[in-house]
Amino acid sequence: MENILPAYNDPLFSILLIIVIALIISLVTYAWGLYKQQKEQGNLLKFLEKFDTSECLLDTTTMPFDEHMLKPLALLAQAFDNAGEYHKAINIYLYLIKNIQEENSKLELMVKLGKTYFQAGFLERAKTIYEEVLRKKPRHVKALYMLEVVFEKMQNYSKATQILEPLELLGEETHALSNFLTLSRLIADKTLPKEQKVEQLLELLQSEPKLYRQIISVLFQLDTKAAWQSIDTTRIKELIDILWFLPQSQLSLDIIAQNEQLKTLYYAKGYTLEPATKSGIFALDMLATAKQNGFKEGDLHFTYLCTKCKQSFPIAFKRCPNCMALHTVEVEEHIAKSNPKTDYSLF
Repeated sequence: MENILPAYNDPLFSILLIIVIALIISLVTYAWGLYKQQKEQGNLLKFLEKFDTSECLLDTTTMPFDEHMLKPLALLAQAFDNAGEYHKAINIYLYLIKNIQEENSKLELMVKLGKTYFQAGFLERAKTIYEEVLRKKPRHVKALYMLEVVFEKMQNYSKATQILEPLELLGEETHALSNFLTLSRLIADKTLPKEQKVEQLLELLQSEPKLYRQIISVLFQLDTKAAWQSIDTTRIKELIDILWFLPQSQLSLDIIAQNEQLKTLYYAKGYTLEPATKSGIFALDMLATAKQNGFKEGDLHFTYLCTKCKQSFPIAFKRCPNCMALHTVEVEEHIAKSNPKTDYSLF
């Protein structure tokens, strides 16, 4: 035996001892990794149990899972999501998250699940999902953005603002988002006197031109004179729907008389009598020309296009309801037959 094992003062003994210690450490690390993985899986399943619902029509409880099912089922969930059948999309996302093994794929599906809950109006559930994603991966940019949107929807602007710091640390541009939150907080503040609110809105308009449409809309509710004085005559098309639905009592005839687009708009609307048909906006000029020739049953209807995802919506938005992008709304006007019931204000 003495000839087989090296003596303790033999250099080979030290090498053998190091190898044995390395093997023990490797085995312990591997065992600990398996334990942590199983514990994380158990925690995730326990976490997801809170979101199980009997309202879903698809029975996935007895459905066998195969890795090849991931992509088609994810596409099916997305189709249900786009169709507004959120309960079905949620059921499929939960099923996939519980069954797939790859951690990054799980996190991406959880982000989609959170967005589905958000769109369905379950804000607390969406918040919980995004917080769980960030607990596992604190540098997940999309989860950070979506959590900020959730806090914004909840009107918890202090929490939403706190998320700007980690986004900045990750190299994201947050200047426009910060100004948008400042505007949202300002609008929601019921304690601030109207004069101070108008003053701060005008200051914000000077520093962030991208908020032009939103600030002018709010100013028309607070101070009509300040709103008209703040209108940029080169950007009237951005406000065409707001100006079209503006009550006649809020018009500034002096400013309207000095601008051909405004004259055409309110002649077509029927608020002014002086003919004007040269605004440069095709639908508006056609409607004004028709009115000049005796056709008085025309009206303008509006749709709202997101210039980022190219989705069109019948209602104006601050954030795109589909991709959540800011400052991407483009107003599209269409000639339609007038209907007295649609003559309302956007405010």
